[in-house]
Amino acid sequence: MISLNQLRTFIVVAQTGSVHEAADRLVVSQPAVSSAIASLQRAVGAPVVQREGRGLRLTAAGERLADYGRRVFSLLDEALAEARAAGEVAAARVRLAVVTTAAEQLVPALLGGFDQRSRGAAVDLHVANRTRVWDRLLHGEADLALGGRPPDERFVSRAVRPNALVIVAAEAARATSASLGTATWLVREPGSGTRATTDALFEALAIEPPTVTINSNGAILACVRAGLGVSLLSRGALARDLQEGSIVEVVTRRTPLQRDWHLVGLRERATTTGAALLIEHAISHGGFRAA
Repeated sequence: MISLNQLRTFIVVAQTGSVHEAADRLVVSQPAVSSAIASLQRAVGAPVVQREGRGLRLTAAGERLADYGRRVFSLLDEALAEARAAGEVAAARVRLAVVTTAAEQLVPALLGGFDQRSRGAAVDLHVANRTRVWDRLLHGEADLALGGRPPDERFVSRAVRPNALVIVAAEAARATSASLGTATWLVREPGSGTRATTDALFEALAIEPPTVTINSNGAILACVRAGLGVSLLSRGALARDLQEGSIVEVVTRRTPLQRDWHLVGLRERATTTGAALLIEHAISHGGFRAA
């Protein structure tokens, strides 16, 4: 039998790849970390880590144990939060993982008024790229995820909000559909959902334009306004700029692209109290519809 302390120590070692860094994070001695890992390996009956250069890497057994270990601790956190909410010793809590674009464009409006309408429910917000967001939800480290379409059947959409992506440029740039192949495109970093969609659009339009990578939609929009390039952005986030004429939409045979926002849960897990409150709020006040 392994203890929760051994399992937690192992997960931190798996995350850091180092006994020294794990000890620093856990505020214990390095021998204590090494002892916990040794005891864990004896219980498993197989090595869970092995040396790689100056660090450690997980074995196949370690990868599987880390995967389950993350779920164990997320489930314990969820159990405690649900028990407190049911016993009315604390407000409900929802752990929300959000892709960067949605965090910039949707989260401020979505969470506005949520605490009052949900009797003080707390939101733990984690912003990351889509790979990390789906990973957190899959391992129970988030109750809900806000991003694009779920990647596979393990996930289920609870609410959906329309989202159209359009190509935009500064009015002064006078970009046209014919010039998009030579115009400089301002694109998100690899791993971003918007970047993947932009790359697919390049293929659909049969163009290979020069690109500049910027890891913030807000910064991209500012650069578009300044005439530094064109980009693929959410029309919903551009309403004021389009109305004022500081930027214009460049119409093509392939755009706009409909890429709805999805509020997503894990299919095999029950919806927590906090998650249910946020879903209800998103539908009644956030422009979402029930999925």
